[in-house]
Amino acid sequence: MSTPVVLKSNRYGINLILDSEMGFDELLGCIAKRFQESAGFFKDARLAVSFEGRELTQEEEFRIVEAITDNSSIEVICILDNDILREEMIRQKIEQFEEEQSGRTGEFYKGTLRSGQVLDCESSIVILGDINPGAKIISKGNIVVLGALKGNAYAGASGNCQAFVAALEMDPIQIRIGDIIGRSADRTASDRTLLGKKRGKKKQEAAEPQVAIVKDGNIYIEPITKGLLNSI
Repeated sequence: MSTPVVLKSNRYGINLILDSEMGFDELLGCIAKRFQESAGFFKDARLAVSFEGRELTQEEEFRIVEAITDNSSIEVICILDNDILREEMIRQKIEQFEEEQSGRTGEFYKGTLRSGQVLDCESSIVILGDINPGAKIISKGNIVVLGALKGNAYAGASGNCQAFVAALEMDPIQIRIGDIIGRSADRTASDRTLLGKKRGKKKQEAAEPQVAIVKDGNIYIEPITKGLLNSI
């Protein structure tokens, strides 16, 4: 290795990638020097360490920990086996994949949600009915209302700001997508801002399907077009 000691951070602490050919005492000196140089970065950190690159005896691991603590203000709370780290990384990847997939599946609900009713689901949902004022729909994925949305809708409840809310008739009290919230009081003259249908719109005009999405940290409601659907 061109660098006998490489430090890589992980969620638990640091992983030391060590030269496999260098004599241990010489390597120990390199570790001490490496942590002296990095002392200002780690400061008074409490972390776990793991090792990679060469086989170490338990005594050698303890001597490395001693070199770390003697040459920095780090408190080593434990030594982790790389197999444990690898298993944890795989678990995280599986959970991330499942979370991403949750937005690609969906549930169906047939009926109208009336005032006081709350429907909470783990995936995207299609409502075959209306969401009346005072009713609320919560989804970790997307929300599609094949009817009138006049109550509250919360999409991306797991924090996903890429989710959307669509309805055949869009007139909600409140929409939330991820951590972004918009209310009926936010109406403006713009027909693209959240809940911002143009004021003075004639009641006899037919409602058009619309979708609420997050752009630049704000929620916008726009007419549903093929191009817009492809983009989300």
